[in-house]
Amino acid sequence: MVKVSSMEFQRSFGRYQDIALTEPVVITRNGRERVVMISVDEYDRLKQRDRQAGRAEDLPDDILGKIENTTMDKRHNHLNKDLKGVKA
Repeated sequence: MVKVSSMEFQRSFGRYQDIALTEPVVITRNGRERVVMISVDEYDRLKQRDRQAGRAEDLPDDILGKIENTTMDKRHNHLNKDLKGVKA
């Protein structure tokens, strides 16, 4: 990932536009990351993944059954105290 200041980005916009076709370009201002320039293909790929969200009740019964029967590793038992009073 390429990082560039906003001033350098403005001076060499075409160069960073070409770079963004193959990897993200992070644009900084006062040393802080502000925005990222990505290709249209990468943007479309990310938007497509965004649309893949769904509701749990829409999952097939066999998948829901597997989720319901899942158990946590015993190393995480200390987290059970956080679930007291939580309704399923």
